[in-house]
Amino acid sequence: MTDYVVPLILLTVCLIALRKKENAYSVMLDGAAQGLKLLLTLIPTLILLLTAVSMLRASGAIDWIAKPLSPLLRYLGIPPETVMLVLIRPISGSAALAVGTELMTVYGVDSLVGTTAAVMLGSTETTFYTISVYFGAAGIHKTRYTVPAALIADLTGFVMASVCTRLLSF
Repeated sequence: MTDYVVPLILLTVCLIALRKKENAYSVMLDGAAQGLKLLLTLIPTLILLLTAVSMLRASGAIDWIAKPLSPLLRYLGIPPETVMLVLIRPISGSAALAVGTELMTVYGVDSLVGTTAAVMLGSTETTFYTISVYFGAAGIHKTRYTVPAALIADLTGFVMASVCTRLLSF
């Protein structure tokens, strides 16, 4: 089914353009040009973000930050084994998925840690990535209250994920 989605979209666009008596090729070409312009505004932000994530992971800074946070997260009811996931999820979705997969491999998918990691991945956002992409595309440079509010929402997601998985495990 998914193999036919793109051709169906192209066919639909062509049929709509024919019905409106417009040149379908030029309309799609204009759309592609606009997409490239948007991509050019996003690329610097994405390169910076991905470089920062790689540097943090390679330097061991994430592990260094994770150790003192373990008691706080334990107090909030979040398993200490998920500290790396809590730290990396707001920055990078692919890195968080790798950490979540590693947690599930080590502890098992049906364990408290594995289930909590799965719910955390589904109930939180890659905050910094999302903000950088959308604000960069819109040309907004000052995030003001967006970052703190989004991080509070992520923390709420992490805590609620832990609470819900604990309740479901009984």
